[in-house]
Amino acid sequence: MGTTQLESVPEPKYWHLRTVLSEALDSEFSVGEVLPNERDLAARFGVARATLRQALEQLELEGRLQRRRGVGTTVAPPRVGVAVGTERHAWPGTADDAWEPADCVPAAPPAAVAEVLGTGRDEPVHIVRRSRVSHGQPVAAELLYVPPSSVPDLTAIDAPSGAARARVVLRELQRGELERRESAVELGSVGAEDAKELDRLPGAPVLVVTTRYLAEGRTAALSVATYRADTCRLTFGDFGDVEIHHGPETRAS
Repeated sequence: MGTTQLESVPEPKYWHLRTVLSEALDSEFSVGEVLPNERDLAARFGVARATLRQALEQLELEGRLQRRRGVGTTVAPPRVGVAVGTERHAWPGTADDAWEPADCVPAAPPAAVAEVLGTGRDEPVHIVRRSRVSHGQPVAAELLYVPPSSVPDLTAIDAPSGAARARVVLRELQRGELERRESAVELGSVGAEDAKELDRLPGAPVLVVTTRYLAEGRTAALSVATYRADTCRLTFGDFGDVEIHHGPETRAS
């Protein structure tokens, strides 16, 4: 490959480099291909490595690149469309729920979660961990916080720990009458625990969907779902629960 010098432009140099790199990804690289190392890329485009890293981070944020443990930076496949529906009367764990329960433990939630749930900061709640896999690839991880008051009959049930306990908590939660649910989406960075589950490096960009399930005028459960920003595109429709579609022709309206 020859050397491509960047012209002087009014926009930040890393942003112009991002555009040049994006064009190179389209014309010179295929999905899954490993990019040259930072030193070679910086030399090719005549920029400092700090500028190159900014451009690479931006392309990762946009889902064009992936950083993979033990592999390096690779060209990412097209994002899968994740339709976040607005159905107001569906508890988590219903028959068409795509999430797979993994574990359930009683523990005190983070202070911000306790405030939303209206529980004491040291009061334990049921913390259900769930995951989503699409085409063999992990795409999301979720923590569902359920206060004991939302599943009052659970103490009388001899449920084992782990995934079995999680399913029992979800089943008991569905006995209540859901009034509505409210969701919010924000950009974040993945922590160490979720990074391992999602096969990402700590600090990688993620989309965080927080959902409040309301019943009897209070928050009956709170979901914090972390989606891989490099593989997922969130869309909102008028019906249906969270559903993953594959291919650009199946984008939700």
